[in-house]
Amino acid sequence: MEHQAVLLQETIDGLQVRPEGIYVDATLGRGGHARLLASRLTAGHLYAFDKDAQAIQESRQVLAACAERVTLIHDDYRRMRQDLAAYGVEAVDGVMMDLGVSSPQFDDPARGFSYRFDARLDMRMDQSQRLDAWQVVNTYSQADLTRIFREYGEERYAGPIAARIVRRRQEAPIDTTLQLVEVIRQAIPERELHRKGHPARQVFQALRIEVNDELGALREGLQEACSLLKPGGRCAVITFHSLEDRLVKQYFRDCSTAPSVAPKLPLKASQMEQASFTLITRHPIEAGAEELQENHRSHSAKLRILERKQENEQN
Repeated sequence: MEHQAVLLQETIDGLQVRPEGIYVDATLGRGGHARLLASRLTAGHLYAFDKDAQAIQESRQVLAACAERVTLIHDDYRRMRQDLAAYGVEAVDGVMMDLGVSSPQFDDPARGFSYRFDARLDMRMDQSQRLDAWQVVNTYSQADLTRIFREYGEERYAGPIAARIVRRRQEAPIDTTLQLVEVIRQAIPERELHRKGHPARQVFQALRIEVNDELGALREGLQEACSLLKPGGRCAVITFHSLEDRLVKQYFRDCSTAPSVAPKLPLKASQMEQASFTLITRHPIEAGAEELQENHRSHSAKLRILERKQENEQN
């Protein structure tokens, strides 16, 4: 399936791209957002990150027409400051993040992300890393599996599913996605199996987040991105599930809130420290009716945008 970039126009418009600016696409994927952003640059440049080597390779063709304005970097975006410094870049005009798994990753059975295809449990975005879903399912303790399913998947039956997995792997390893799906089905009450949504969806989400340390990377990546922004620069983030969105929402809120001051301190307004950022989106931007109809991935997408204040706004 061809990957369709979600909230494409809204994201690029939200960055207020300057033709001569320096930008970062922290999650290149298959290059949809990067291509549109790069098309708006003249003397500017785009640095695009992805830890999936296959995504980097496939994006080269998508970005061929603007290759001279784009540098592809095979690394986790949590290290963007370090990587950009190697190119002499200390500050940027904008950063965008499109979180989660791209359609090609889900639709490639060999990657082991999907409960729709039978494949070895994998789920690694970076194929060179050692930890994969097979190791999590077959070596983590019951307590750790319960915690992961509950915290990262918000799975109601986290405990019973973890217990069933431990019993099953004592007989033989759980090697494939469909073997795991069957174990999950056995752990969930029959009445729950017919509810809306696939019964394995939340467990698979939890495993993917654990394998790729997605929330840890997001926390570090947001700090890296915002520390790189020039005055007037913006950070635009698209999330796809509640854990990501809550994290981004809280981080942006903290950045755009002035430090609290004891009410009895004799300070004038001009003497109080101001927030360094402005929250551009008080409420997240969501897909319109046309995109919702054309792209099923857009249904859960939320776009939030933060801007570093100009120097005179902070004084």
